[in-house]
Amino acid sequence: MKTIENNSETDNRYPCVLSDFDDTAAEQNVAELLLQRFGDATWTNVRDKFRKGELNLKEYQEIVFRNIKADVETMQSYVKEKANLRPHFGELVAHCENNNIPMAIVSQGLDFYIEALLNAEGYESIPVYAVNTSFNSSGITYHYNHTSPGKEFQGNSKGLIVNEYQQKGYKVYYMGDGRSDFEAAREADVVFAHSVLADECGKQGINYIRFNDFGDVLKRLTEQ
Repeated sequence: MKTIENNSETDNRYPCVLSDFDDTAAEQNVAELLLQRFGDATWTNVRDKFRKGELNLKEYQEIVFRNIKADVETMQSYVKEKANLRPHFGELVAHCENNNIPMAIVSQGLDFYIEALLNAEGYESIPVYAVNTSFNSSGITYHYNHTSPGKEFQGNSKGLIVNEYQQKGYKVYYMGDGRSDFEAAREADVVFAHSVLADECGKQGINYIRFNDFGDVLKRLTEQ
């Protein structure tokens, strides 16, 4: 299913761009890169439970990162060495900056690895809505600052962040790839989807545009 935006062509609201991170802004699932390198032998079993719906993403993430012994600097260095941003990400950032279009990363992943890649590529000014982390001798502490009231157990809400931008008067262009993006896709005005998110949007009748890289998003924005 390949369709146009949820709202009519007469929608004159100013755009903003919100993108998921793992497998979207980044070509790789950066969390899994770290787990493959630094995680213990049980992490794939936990991932299987998550994929079967036995755990939510918050539970899965906290369990698998709990047993990592590497310090944050080591993991950030590995991200900078192994991960990269999806093609035309920089061109989209430049277009947004030149046209005063807000752009942000919206992720249920962990801030330390997202910021590592963005900073390495020179995009440290892009706002990041993610799980905030702090490191100490006991391990990682997680801070969820974007939860829906009554649903705090689910962790951060991408749909909530989409709604916050809409309440400011923006038309939200959202990019994503997976299960954690369903909520945002239901709320966003224009959805760019690939992988699991595209399949699920088709099943649920959610309008979307299939994309391969950020050139597809840039083309759509410049046509508006």
